[in-house]
Amino acid sequence: MNLKKVLPILFLIMFLVMVGFGIIIPVLPFYAEEIGATPTELGLLMAVYSLMQFIFAPMWGKISDRVGRKPVIIIGIFGLSLSFFMLALATELWMLFAARIIGGILSAANMPTVQAYVADITSEEDRSKGMGIIGAATGLGFIFGPAIGGVFTNINLHTPFYIAGFVSFVTMLFVIFVLKESIHYSAKNRHMNQMTAPDKSTKNPITMLYFLQFFISLSLSGLEATFAYFAAVKAGLNAVTLGYIFMIMGLASAFVQGSMGKLTKKFGEGTIIQLGIIISALGFGLILFIQDFTTAAIFLAIFGIGNGVIRPSVSSLLTKSAKLGHGAVTGYLSSFDSLGRIIGPVLGGFLYSTFIGLPYISGVFLSIIALLLFQSYASRSTLFQRGR
Repeated sequence: MNLKKVLPILFLIMFLVMVGFGIIIPVLPFYAEEIGATPTELGLLMAVYSLMQFIFAPMWGKISDRVGRKPVIIIGIFGLSLSFFMLALATELWMLFAARIIGGILSAANMPTVQAYVADITSEEDRSKGMGIIGAATGLGFIFGPAIGGVFTNINLHTPFYIAGFVSFVTMLFVIFVLKESIHYSAKNRHMNQMTAPDKSTKNPITMLYFLQFFISLSLSGLEATFAYFAAVKAGLNAVTLGYIFMIMGLASAFVQGSMGKLTKKFGEGTIIQLGIIISALGFGLILFIQDFTTAAIFLAIFGIGNGVIRPSVSSLLTKSAKLGHGAVTGYLSSFDSLGRIIGPVLGGFLYSTFIGLPYISGVFLSIIALLLFQSYASRSTLFQRGR
């Protein structure tokens, strides 16, 4: 399979998936409120999606190891499209929850299966480059999606959901007609490498990478949940300027993810992960000292650069550590990432209510824990014992 032809296709797929997903983000809170959701119910509506992803991502990863990547990706994107149309047609609160639950269950297939696809078609030398390209596509889609959603909200609150559903449906057709299957497992290969599962933590050092991703996701989602309040208090920033700041952070992150191939070949995944964690910790610390739009944009961009290189490098190392069951590996990784996104906003809100700088101070400490986990992994991993 020609890597130069396939990676741009995967980039476009994940970009369109995240554009569709991002379109509804600025609209959903107002839409749910119009139907009658309380702030607590809105929080549950957001959390239930991540909960479904946490539960079902490993299952879809394992299924893709058995039946192939393409059909599972199709199911995942179909689930997104279906959930968006269900949201557009919802007239009662339970219908919103049904749409989010169905969307969470089915779309949990997307990220782990696409990452497994990349692992299938790349050599170990090019693995981080492929993972970085997927990360960049995800980040860019997440930048443009909310902007599109905000524009079409001016028509009515239903329109962004119809557009998101249409974009996802077109993406699904693109996968059906353009994307080729990446694996063809024989019967003997259908038994996944059991050492990829996190319940082997006492025997298998790669489990530390799952927990590393959990702590990174935990700290990131805590920042996302509280930064708007923090920036308003510290620098008087409003929703419009915050949108620009997060766009700058996303672009910085996407740029460095797109450069993962060169960075990894020069420094290796281990060095990149450690540098990423250190830069993220620096970003958390600097956020405490924001004074205006410029400092907020610079400090969040620093954080985004550090945070952006971690997930692709972790994905690369995990798939290198397990020669079988790439889907299972990336499924567990997505599950741990979702778990961090479930707990992070709640923890961040609690810490913020205690002291407004506490979510970012805790981000520094969580980064230190992640760094120690990686160093422990590196000391026990056969990949690094071989000099990687």
